[in-house]
Amino acid sequence: MDQRRAAILAEIPGLRRYARALLRNRDAADDLVQDCLERALARMDSWQTGDSPRRWLFTIMHHLFVDRVRKDKRHGGTATLPLEASEAMALPAYQGQSVVSHEILDALQAIHPDRRTALLMVAVEGFSYAEAAEVLGIPAGTLMSRIARGREELRAILEDGSRRRAIRIIDK
Repeated sequence: MDQRRAAILAEIPGLRRYARALLRNRDAADDLVQDCLERALARMDSWQTGDSPRRWLFTIMHHLFVDRVRKDKRHGGTATLPLEASEAMALPAYQGQSVVSHEILDALQAIHPDRRTALLMVAVEGFSYAEAAEVLGIPAGTLMSRIARGREELRAILEDGSRRRAIRIIDK
């Protein structure tokens, strides 16, 4: 296996993490990663050897995601499928951190896709603002604005959710 293919394969875990955070559907995320890898391997000559393929791969994935969102809007959107049996199993109470993580992921899904991609690129994948702006094909100022608005939106959603959790129904 040549070095370029090995470098691309090394990025698969990050691509899967990003796709799952974007889509919250394991199968759809795996399809997005596969589409990304197929496109990357078909166009390997457009990647400059010596550079890390990370930005290049995330750029491909972002474009595929945007295309999918546009297609879904034209065709009436997608339906959220119920969790698989293995995913729907109850977890022990000591996994409170997992509940918080799920609430954050749910809140991420509630914000606008442009803001979600900006937040994920910087906060989860660790891209610098300049790198994330390049991957997303937007000016750095636009990226910073999307991150700020996304954080505000997340904060509002999570605060509202925490108030709802604090309310108890008491039967007499």
